[in-house]
Amino acid sequence: MNEKSNIFIIGKPVWAKTLQNRLSEYQIYLQAQQQGYMNALIEKRAALIFIDGSEDNWSIWASTPKSSPATRRIPIFLISDNPNIRAEAVMSGADFALSPTELLQNLEKIVQDYARVPHPELMAQLDCECVETLPDLAKEAIQQFNQGHYYRQHDLFEELWMKTEGPVRDLYRAALQVGIAYYQIERGNYRGALKMLQRSVQWLLILPEQCQGIDVQKLREDSFRVRAELERLGEDRFSEFDKSLIHPLKFDG
Repeated sequence: MNEKSNIFIIGKPVWAKTLQNRLSEYQIYLQAQQQGYMNALIEKRAALIFIDGSEDNWSIWASTPKSSPATRRIPIFLISDNPNIRAEAVMSGADFALSPTELLQNLEKIVQDYARVPHPELMAQLDCECVETLPDLAKEAIQQFNQGHYYRQHDLFEELWMKTEGPVRDLYRAALQVGIAYYQIERGNYRGALKMLQRSVQWLLILPEQCQGIDVQKLREDSFRVRAELERLGEDRFSEFDKSLIHPLKFDG
């Protein structure tokens, strides 16, 4: 395993030892003091953060890494048995909120999917590509997205994604997945919508706040807010979802 695949556990949760035993091929760091937190994340090139939601200041642990470009891309999981804390977590900096049971049931898949350190050269290439002009196909896809034609925007973004070789292709993949999630909401497919929003996180995390004129930060915030509300309601109360939370894709052309 790459020595840079380092995982941080915040607090002193009862599940920490289980993670250490099951993830023996990773380097696990237990962080209980906020002093030196950011430096540790940067110096160890943290690939993933698990936060114990029973910590009184869990929201500070979650929001602090998102305040710096050096650590913003690190996926953060808030772990708590309290559904109210989990509902608040996604809007407080965490990318995902799970119960301890959900964490342990899906641990290996979570780590496989999200504990990846972006290569500096790849990120530099992405930054260069993000200052380029948005392709016409993407402009058309955004128009379809903002008119609520989510299936059509998927086809257009997917065509562009398949034609693109550089890392900026993840911009198109993230947008189309959020659009398909909105499409599933319109169709009444709770699980499909939640699945697509969860899938889009890994691409949204690595993108800068602006890319080829697309306001990625707003797309990230909007989609995270929709996902947090879906998780708060659950499938049984899906009919209560407020569709005014679905916003257009902002583009400065």
